Amino acid sequence: MAITYTWTVANMERNTADGGVTVVHWRCEGVDGDATASSYGTTSCEPDPSSADFIAFENVTEAKALEWVWGTVIKTDIETAIADKINAELNPTTTTGLPW
Repeated sequence: MAITYTWTVANMERNTADGGVTVVHWRCEGVDGDATASSYGTTSCEPDPSSADFIAFENVTEAKALEWVWGTVIKTDIETAIADKINAELNPTTTTGLPW
């Protein structure tokens, strides 16, 4: 089966004065059948209210917040790490038990 990845924004922090987003809390979850693994992180932002590209908190979409995240983290590295965890779960190299 192929791994399905889902990226979400769990929370955001912002300046109260101008609504500029300062931190995006994100999660990526990978699912392959019954096996799952995830990664959680934060991405810092430096909002500039004078910029033409500025988006105040109330106008930020999840898609835009994820663009900011992917501008600082390497998406494929996160997904590869999750795939490694899932593969280790599906194909263990060690086990426990007693011989009797």
